[in-house]
Amino acid sequence: MQGERMDYRYIQYEKKERVAYVTINRPEVMNAIHPLASRELSQAFDDFDQDPSCWIAVITGAGDRAFSAGNDLKYQAQAGPARMAAERRAIGKGGFGGITARFDCYKPIIAAVNGFALGGGLEMVLASDIVIAVEHATFGLPEASVGLIPGAGGVHQLPRQIPLKLAMGMMMTGKRITAQEAHNLGLVNEVAPAKELMPTVEKWIADILACAPISIRAIKQCVLEGMKYPVEEAFLKRRYSYQEFLPLTQDFLEGPRAFAEKRKPQWSGK
Repeated sequence: MQGERMDYRYIQYEKKERVAYVTINRPEVMNAIHPLASRELSQAFDDFDQDPSCWIAVITGAGDRAFSAGNDLKYQAQAGPARMAAERRAIGKGGFGGITARFDCYKPIIAAVNGFALGGGLEMVLASDIVIAVEHATFGLPEASVGLIPGAGGVHQLPRQIPLKLAMGMMMTGKRITAQEAHNLGLVNEVAPAKELMPTVEKWIADILACAPISIRAIKQCVLEGMKYPVEEAFLKRRYSYQEFLPLTQDFLEGPRAFAEKRKPQWSGK
């Protein structure tokens, strides 16, 4: 698959080789997200999930100031409750930002955090699998300071991804943390200089593409589904569709064959 672009108003969506690149394109409001942008993001991630030629997605923000400042509060205030409710009903299955409620996509999603990731922006980061952040990135959940809660999954995701007391402190004060602090807490996989953000993301992409795509999906499914249960039950009593499908694939044979022949495997995703 060569480069393929799709027309949207609030996002940019491009598919190149095995990767879908999704860019929130509202830099004039620090890539804040209103329901119309969420709908486009949900449509893009629907397409990514359903396209067998796409194996990885990257989500980032336009410009160099913000990944996303979260919910567009100015738009919400101007639109009013009735209009907001109607537009939210039309968002689609992905939830806020197209991914915070997407629990059945087992393809890897990389967040390239190019600046502020606040509120819903951080919740989108929490919904991603791998996070690469620029050195000046800032993370926080300030919802309580404006009379809201991190309702797009933040209240559930953050305490599962960092220690409980630290998560409670961030949410109850709206405190922001730096990219390096987020890395130290395990929220971020790697911190990079601004000019090296996308090259660093591309290195991660290359490493993932060196592995069998169905193995990657089986790993993600086993991890996310298995975390709901005690280890013994998750390991011995639960069944995972991708894990059961894996031995039936061409790639299940290609991996050992390539190893025996001392060559790089040619994954088909089949």
